[in-house]
Amino acid sequence: MKGAMSAISPPEVKPKPAVPAKPSHVTLPPAAAHSSQGPGGLSPPALLGYVGIDTIIQQMRKKTMKTGFDFNIMTVGHSGLGKSTLVNTLFKSQVNRRSAGWGRDDRIPKTVEIKSLSHVIEEGGVKMKLTVIDTPGFGDQVNNENCWEPISKYINEQYEKFLKEEVNITRKKRIPDTRVHCCLYFISPTGHSLRQLDIEFMKHLSGVVNIIPVIAKSDTLTPEEKNEFKQRVRKELEMSGIEFYPQKEFDEDIEEKNYNDKIREAMPFAVVGSNKEYQVNGKRVLGRKTPWGVVEVENPNHCEFVQLRDFMIRSHLQDLKETTHNIYYETYRAKRLNENGGLHPLGSSNQDDAPQSNV
Repeated sequence: MKGAMSAISPPEVKPKPAVPAKPSHVTLPPAAAHSSQGPGGLSPPALLGYVGIDTIIQQMRKKTMKTGFDFNIMTVGHSGLGKSTLVNTLFKSQVNRRSAGWGRDDRIPKTVEIKSLSHVIEEGGVKMKLTVIDTPGFGDQVNNENCWEPISKYINEQYEKFLKEEVNITRKKRIPDTRVHCCLYFISPTGHSLRQLDIEFMKHLSGVVNIIPVIAKSDTLTPEEKNEFKQRVRKELEMSGIEFYPQKEFDEDIEEKNYNDKIREAMPFAVVGSNKEYQVNGKRVLGRKTPWGVVEVENPNHCEFVQLRDFMIRSHLQDLKETTHNIYYETYRAKRLNENGGLHPLGSSNQDDAPQSNV
C-alpha cells in the first residue's frame, strides 16, 4: 500500500496567465497608483492588470477637438464702460461693435436692442464658436424702467428654441444651442454704491442666467477706493438677496466649496480691458496709457483681469455651460411642460446654421 501511494504523482500546477501590460503610449494617471475608496467608503475591487479606463479622457478630448464646442456670452451695462473691449481682451480676438457694423458714432437706441456676433476661435487644436450678445441701449435712457425685460425675453426665447428641438420626433444629433451661458454685468466705477437699475437687473435675471458682475474701467479708482467699492457692492448684493455665479447652493463638495469661496470673496472683479500694446521694461504688454504711466491689463498689481479670465475661461467655462443646461434650462423646461401638459412634437427645424450644443 505504501508503495502504491508513493507512486501517485502530485497534481500539475498550471502557471497563471500573463497579466497584460499597460501600452507604452498610455500614461497612467497618478491617482491610479494609489488605492481609493468608492461610494460608501468601500474599497473598489483591485484590477489584475491594466484595463484602459483612464483613456476615456483622451477619447473625450479627441472628440471635442474634432467637433469643437460653443460658448455664448452676453454683455450688459450702459454705454462707455468698455464691454466690447473687455471681451476682445478676454479672448484675444476682435469681437467688437465696429467689426459687426456698429460704429462708435451710432446714436444710442431708444430701446434696448439685442445684437449678436459669432467667431470661431482655435487654440491648441481646439475650436470654440464664440457668440457675443451685446445689449446697446441698456441703461442709457432717461427712463430705464423695466429695461431688463427685452434681455429676459431673449434669454427665455433661447431656452424655448432648445426645448422645441428636444421634443421633435426626429431631432438633430446635436441640438442647435443659442442659450446664454454667461452674462457679464458691467458696474460703473462710481466708487459710491450700486444704482437701483443694477440691483433690479440682477434681481430679475439671476434666476435665469449665470451673472458675473465686474467693475468696469477700475483704473479710474485708487486702490483704496476700489477695495471699499468692492466691499460695498458685495454687501448691497447680499442685502438685496442677489446671488451671482458661482452660487453657493450649486457647490457639489467641500473641495469645490472652498475653491469657489475664494472666488466669491474676490468678486466683483475690478477689471481693465485694452486691445493696445505698449513697451514696458523691454516687454510688449496689453495696457491703457495714462498721464502717469501704463496700466497693465495682465498685471495683478494693476487690476483683476487675470483673475476674471482664469476663473471664467480656464477653470469654470465648462461649469458655466453645465449650470446653464442642468439648472436654468431644466427649470424653464419643467415649468413649460407643467404649464402645457407637454409640448407637441414639431416638424424639422431650419436652424442648421445656429450654434451646436456640446454640453
